[in-house]
Amino acid sequence: MAYSIERCIEITNRVDEVGIHDTSIEFNISKETVKRAMRYLKQNIRENEVIDEVEHHKLNGDHRVLCIGDLHAPFDLEEYYDFCCDIADKYKPTKVVFIGDVIDNHYASYHETDPDGLSGAEELFLSIERIKRWYNRFPEAYIIIGNHDRMVMRKAQTSNVPSYWIKTYKEVLNTPGWTFTERVDIDNVQYIHGEAGTARTKAKADMMSTVQGHLHTQAYTEWIVGRRFRIFAMQVGCGIDFSSYAMAYAKSGKKPAIGVGLITNGNIATNRMMEL
Repeated sequence: MAYSIERCIEITNRVDEVGIHDTSIEFNISKETVKRAMRYLKQNIRENEVIDEVEHHKLNGDHRVLCIGDLHAPFDLEEYYDFCCDIADKYKPTKVVFIGDVIDNHYASYHETDPDGLSGAEELFLSIERIKRWYNRFPEAYIIIGNHDRMVMRKAQTSNVPSYWIKTYKEVLNTPGWTFTERVDIDNVQYIHGEAGTARTKAKADMMSTVQGHLHTQAYTEWIVGRRFRIFAMQVGCGIDFSSYAMAYAKSGKKPAIGVGLITNGNIATNRMMEL
């Protein structure tokens, strides 16, 4: 790859905000070059990033899974917490998965940050405080590591800081019972954050039922059926506060889809959307 890691990070971050097509125009490069930069960065991160648990987890056992969307704390929607608690009380999940980006790390963005916003310390400590109630309600959960969660890790890598200096996610967020991972497989359904594209694209590529977040404006469950297989693709939605300054980059786009996913026994999947 001709680009540096720093350049690949810039390209990937811009894709997160505006998509591959607009990124290719903005950087004056082809769509394929954008995709190559994303693949190169993803491979490099996997080889070097710090993950405080084993990379993948697999569980079987006819579970009822509550999948909670991107929070982007401290910019999570206040009512979303109550909504998730109500869903949990009603459906009594045996496993809980946060689909990634539990924190926003706006202050550490590779793009412009709001000069009138919170300082790095203020945002981090407010994030920790807001996540506390989530941890108290769901003390055992799988946390998929999203692109915003790993922002500080990527900054450290850009600055050549050895991983030994970096605390684990659970140490920083005071969540010792949470398991941070890149991917979890529960009842033959994979839960990932979703930087590589849509859930339907990933499900077809892997021929495996797939649940993911990352795309704030999408919430759906789509079944893909063949002669000898039946799998589903789910976009969970999110729980972000669209009015916050950290979401200003998306103001001209669609409003977010606020919701969660419910997956039972690996073969029943439904979206539950919050009334707005």
